[in-house]
Amino acid sequence: MDAPLTSPAAAAQDTERLHVVCAEPSIANHFLAELRDINIQKDSLRFRRNLQRLGEIIAVRISAQLSYTPQAVKTPLGEAPSQLLRDFPVLATVLRAGLPFHQGFLNYFDQSPSAFAAAYRIEGTAQVQVQLDYLTAPSLNERVLILADPMLASGKSLVQTYRAMLRFGTPRQVHIAAVIASPEGVAYVAREIPEATLWVAAVDEKLNEQAYIIPGLGDAGDLAFGSKL
Repeated sequence: MDAPLTSPAAAAQDTERLHVVCAEPSIANHFLAELRDINIQKDSLRFRRNLQRLGEIIAVRISAQLSYTPQAVKTPLGEAPSQLLRDFPVLATVLRAGLPFHQGFLNYFDQSPSAFAAAYRIEGTAQVQVQLDYLTAPSLNERVLILADPMLASGKSLVQTYRAMLRFGTPRQVHIAAVIASPEGVAYVAREIPEATLWVAAVDEKLNEQAYIIPGLGDAGDLAFGSKL
């Protein structure tokens, strides 16, 4: 097992366990820029679609880490060698902000079962406290689990969700995906879930005193589905 990451700097250097998709130029950077843009993000349909697009891109990146079986595929004119996914991962997300991001993964892992959690942080408390109200999942025993949540801030809701999911079985491989992460959240998740590989579009500067990512993009759930009371 890898040594736990003890600081944001260490997290940023551990390329075996942290993959930053937008660290190099690609179309993913364009989608991320639109998610952040205060004018473009007013279009909630486009906001949701950009979350999906980044989910699709990260899904392809994760797919390269999975197991495949050689198989000949019959065509109208003969046979072609191919590599078929040995088993589809379980896709998990946290309601409600995670739904469009989750859909991006489901677009590509189209035979995957899904798991859902309703976890939210309790506002107005001195420290970040998380309430987990709902959880459903298929068996996770010896499965590949991809847990996707667009914003990895403190990491507490994601860690609490993952630990609750373990009652459905122990995955053989764990991938955690986010669009934007804070250095503090990366370090916390890496310390608390050392078996996981992290995939993020970007790691931002810091958390503010309210545990929001700076510069971030705002409230992903509100931008995707409308403001809540």
